Amino acid sequence: MQYNTHMKISPLLALGVVTLPLFLGCETVSQIASSIPNTTAGATSPSTTTGSVTQTEAVTGIKQALGNGLNNSINALSIKDGFLGNAAVKILMPQEAQQVEKALRSVGMGSLVDNFVTSLNRAAESAVKEAAPVFVNSLSQMTVTDAFNILLGTQQDAATTFFKRTTSTTLTSKFSPIVESALGKNNVSTYWTQLTSAYNNLPLTSNKVTTDLNAYVTQKAINGLFVKVAEEELKIRQNIAGSRNTGVLQKVFGWVDNQK
Repeated sequence: MQYNTHMKISPLLALGVVTLPLFLGCETVSQIASSIPNTTAGATSPSTTTGSVTQTEAVTGIKQALGNGLNNSINALSIKDGFLGNAAVKILMPQEAQQVEKALRSVGMGSLVDNFVTSLNRAAESAVKEAAPVFVNSLSQMTVTDAFNILLGTQQDAATTFFKRTTSTTLTSKFSPIVESALGKNNVSTYWTQLTSAYNNLPLTSNKVTTDLNAYVTQKAINGLFVKVAEEELKIRQNIAGSRNTGVLQKVFGWVDNQK
């Protein structure tokens, strides 16, 4: 697929792989930046009020936008209460275990449930720190076609969708042992097994609870990460709160805005 620099580019990118020095260092950033070839590296766009933009600048701007978005997402979620204090990503009791929660709260054991839910979210907060290298690897494999499909796409979360497709499997394998270890602390996993077994053995229990707690929290942690990443993508699209915070981002996305 050939792209020409006179094509209209819509503002999109906002997440993606952490290519920032915070995680990788300048040398690694340069290596990843050079891994995406340019179809016409020396070409420029038509002049606008923001000047000309080469494809090299455009791809660099994409990478910076992706790096900024994911960096912000990981930093926000990996701190204490990153999941627990955010209603959009907070991990609750598994839906099929709601009767267990209801029964415990009805007999004055609500604090036990709250402590249990807190443990689930602490596990996710620990795991999300492992996302950075997974996204970096995905970015290094991004093709020119991938990049321009994201830029030219109409979806508000096109970049997020790309990373879901290319990283979910690896994120699961990275997150799972961390979540398992975190749940193992304070015997959370053991308690869950005992709790569900006791509930399932009740004579009037018709809907058995069979949740794999580790798999459940792992998936919720990944889902929460992508929720946050999509939010960051939207900020870049709409230039919210100074999200275009480098000269390259301002130039590239400023030029894009003027192509509308």
